[in-house]
Amino acid sequence: MLKNYFFLLFLLIANFAVFSQEDPKVSIRPGTTEVLEVINQIENQTSFKFYYVAEWFEDQKVNDVYTNVAISELLESLFNETLINYYQLTDNKIVLTRNNYIYDTLPQGFYPETTTKDSVIPKSSTIVAPVFYKEQTTRQQQNVETVRIGKEDRTTSNKQFTVAGRITDFNSGSPLANVALVVIGKNIGGVTNEDGYYELELPTGANLIEARLLGLSTVRKRVLLYNSGILNFKMSESLESLGEVYLEANSNKNVKEVIAGAEVIDVEEIKNIPLVLGERDILKVATTLPGITTAGEGAAGYNVRGGKTDQNLILLDDAVIYNPAHFFGIFSGINPFTSGSVNIFKGNIPAEYGGRLSSVFDIKTKDANTEKIAVEASVGPVTSNVVVELPVIKEKSGVLVGARTTYSNWILRSLDEPELQNSKASFFDGIAKYNHKFDDKNTIKASGYFSRDAFSLTSDSVYSYTNRLLSLRWDHTFNEKNKASFILANSRYQFNIEYDDNAVDDFKINYSNTETEFKAKLQYLMNDVHKFDYGLSAKLYTIRPGEIQPLGNESIITPIEIPQEKAMEGALFFSDEYTVNEKLLVNAGLRYSFYAALGEGVQRIYNSNTPKSTATLQEVEQFGSNEIIKTYGGAEARISARYLLRPDLSLKASYSNTLQYIHTLSTNTTVSPTDTYKLSDKNIEPQRANQYSLGLFKNLEDNTYEISVEGYFKRSKNILDYKVGAELLLNEQLETEVLQGDGRSYGVEFLVRKTKGKLNGWLGYSYSKSLIKLDGNFLEEKVNNGEYFPANYDKPHDVSIVANYKLTKRFSLSANFVYQTGRPVTFPVGTYELGGADYVLYSDRNAFRIPDYYRLDLSLNIEGDHRLQKLAHSFWNISVYNVLGRNNPYSVYFVTEGGEIKAFQNSIFSIPVPTITYNFKF
Repeated sequence: MLKNYFFLLFLLIANFAVFSQEDPKVSIRPGTTEVLEVINQIENQTSFKFYYVAEWFEDQKVNDVYTNVAISELLESLFNETLINYYQLTDNKIVLTRNNYIYDTLPQGFYPETTTKDSVIPKSSTIVAPVFYKEQTTRQQQNVETVRIGKEDRTTSNKQFTVAGRITDFNSGSPLANVALVVIGKNIGGVTNEDGYYELELPTGANLIEARLLGLSTVRKRVLLYNSGILNFKMSESLESLGEVYLEANSNKNVKEVIAGAEVIDVEEIKNIPLVLGERDILKVATTLPGITTAGEGAAGYNVRGGKTDQNLILLDDAVIYNPAHFFGIFSGINPFTSGSVNIFKGNIPAEYGGRLSSVFDIKTKDANTEKIAVEASVGPVTSNVVVELPVIKEKSGVLVGARTTYSNWILRSLDEPELQNSKASFFDGIAKYNHKFDDKNTIKASGYFSRDAFSLTSDSVYSYTNRLLSLRWDHTFNEKNKASFILANSRYQFNIEYDDNAVDDFKINYSNTETEFKAKLQYLMNDVHKFDYGLSAKLYTIRPGEIQPLGNESIITPIEIPQEKAMEGALFFSDEYTVNEKLLVNAGLRYSFYAALGEGVQRIYNSNTPKSTATLQEVEQFGSNEIIKTYGGAEARISARYLLRPDLSLKASYSNTLQYIHTLSTNTTVSPTDTYKLSDKNIEPQRANQYSLGLFKNLEDNTYEISVEGYFKRSKNILDYKVGAELLLNEQLETEVLQGDGRSYGVEFLVRKTKGKLNGWLGYSYSKSLIKLDGNFLEEKVNNGEYFPANYDKPHDVSIVANYKLTKRFSLSANFVYQTGRPVTFPVGTYELGGADYVLYSDRNAFRIPDYYRLDLSLNIEGDHRLQKLAHSFWNISVYNVLGRNNPYSVYFVTEGGEIKAFQNSIFSIPVPTITYNFKF
């Protein structure tokens, strides 16, 4: 039968026809389930004869019943959702083909133009040689697998189609990020994302695709492309002894990607960066990139392009984490051993994200190993970390469990200083993730995270705060063009303060903030020109602003409980990645968000002709359970464009406007464990921002160097700040203590990164300004006479240098240098006497600056030998933090002693801090 099949294919040039006008009808009896049996019944009931390869129909079932149906109609139905095409010859013979289609006439350009004996066919001519069934088998035996993708459609004129898929580890089944895919002989390539997925736009016909990743064997597949489809790869560890090889996993991503202001942190790369106490820290590494800063050493929270710390959306496996810091910001709350990818959007935020003005930190936990048990651990001077990966169902599911803890309490008790001996400071965090792959189209991932910090700087008070996250994600592929993700996430942040001095004023304060979100994200790959992302999200906020309770029977503290706040936030989003031509790529998105503050609760109405205060309260409105108190909403545009000036040089521009309905209440410069949150209501409006950016991105010397220069300008409205002497904790009338004003920030960011050779790393510099204007209708609502003044986190100059030099394959040196302009502060500038009492006169807010900050860190990295057959692979890090012993001020404060005002400064690490950390995995 197979011989006849190829013989008939050869004769097709001279034998063309369509179904006869009679088109006989057939009936397929109920209960038939095999495609081959249906074909046999057609042959028994008619004079038609089919030619095909039986292997094509293995395990293919038919569930429909056909009664008195024309053969053409039956075949259309039978093969509609398959890769099979059919063609009828003039003598009632039907040839079935897989993937390709048989044409009545040869396509235009099939033969090259007629040439003379002296002429040659130009090298640019592309004549796709056919590949027959036997030849395909031969190629597979030569370790170059030939794969046919898609079903040829004679009605389409497209010359390019989309090939998408996932690349996983052959042994563990876990996704592989940053795998470079190169189409040999064509200027086409791509890179897998953190989940191992990729997309390529390829011309029809034969394409030789090569997948490369350092440490893994290169995989080649010959693809015969007829239409869009899915192509998955499995890569295994390379066992060959190779010389130095350069692989360009992200060789031109910075130039070609369309989203402006996007950063990706290589989790594996950060192990060589010297950080305080030897602890790897993903978010600290982020601050070495231009446009991302902190208020100071040991400060929690991040300021992105002039934004406040509460304007960053930090996601861990799609769930919001409100305080991602331990030890007041010295350590990150994100376990680096369990992290798989970190994507940061500081410019144009994709339309699927919302609820924050400045940035998105999208952190994903890596998938568990589904092949074998894997363990990674580290032991440092203050903390220890361990991660275990266990297969549950081989090649299908696995569970990852990670835990970190500190033994700082034991260290404090060992010190000679009595005050430190009586202090406490500890933290731990744990994360668990389960991933299950049902088939190529369905995957679920479930994650849980919990962290707790507890500290006591005096013997009579204990502060503690916790983060808890839960998330469930289902990824589903409908077909090669449509896929979706459905996410359910819950987050809770809470803190407690206990004061126990065996006195009448002992108390306990509790606070909690909870949010639950459902999100549906869908993607439609329409063609090689349009790629659509769309979906919806709904979020429920529940804030318990706090309560104070007496602690002990003797306490006379009066109990206070601030009423609960609740709100609903929803959004619809849509974006189109539109390939205008080879040079111009546009990502245009629109997000419409809707917010409703909900009861049960009260809203206070104040006299509009006077400042808000207890004395000007006019009316108190009462709202029942889930009754709408106030609504806000609006459209948020997200537009980014990339234009290729040259293959290695691009110009990018973006515009975005954002809305934020939740606010931080704090009088601190940085994130504090006792920060509370306030939802927008009748008295406090949502924050709004508009950002514009423009940048040039260039690669040099075969992608060895990446250079970018990007400028931005951002305007903000309704930025929340506080009045002088404001009381924010346990205050029922918060609106009388806060102000809302305008913000303005702008800057230029420069980054040069070296990715190849023994010396690699990056240099980042940014010049930026962040200004705030608080200009109310009344004198007490004005700050600095209603003029713009520097924000607490305004640092015009910021320089970071991160470098690693490989001495040998096992030994390397690393350095980290940071310089920043000192942040603004408010100083006392004099004294005055009033009513017989002396008072301090302060300057305008933030009129002065603390000294500039700079720090140099060095480390020696020692890897274990590179033998493949060994129990465990090890890594030593010997580092010195703050080598120069710079006494960098964290804050400056003033006290009055003997009638004189004296200034003092706080420093976190004022001397060099040496560290030795041991890491191993097996």
